[in-house]
Amino acid sequence: MARVNISLDADLAIEVMLLAGTKSPQDAVELIVRDYLERGRRTEARTGNAADQDRLADRRSAPEEGR
Repeated sequence: MARVNISLDADLAIEVMLLAGTKSPQDAVELIVRDYLERGRRTEARTGNAADQDRLADRRSAPEEGR
């Protein structure tokens, strides 16, 4: 697995560690990123993807034929 190194404000890292209940900033950030991705996948599964939303919006705004 490839690794990415980032810099974070120390106070921010500590706050995330406390909130996530982890012992290292690395674990906290990984947990937060994984959670973020899972939430996005669950939301997409419930609502469809962005292309679906555009397609449905176009259909709703178009006048019905024969009226």
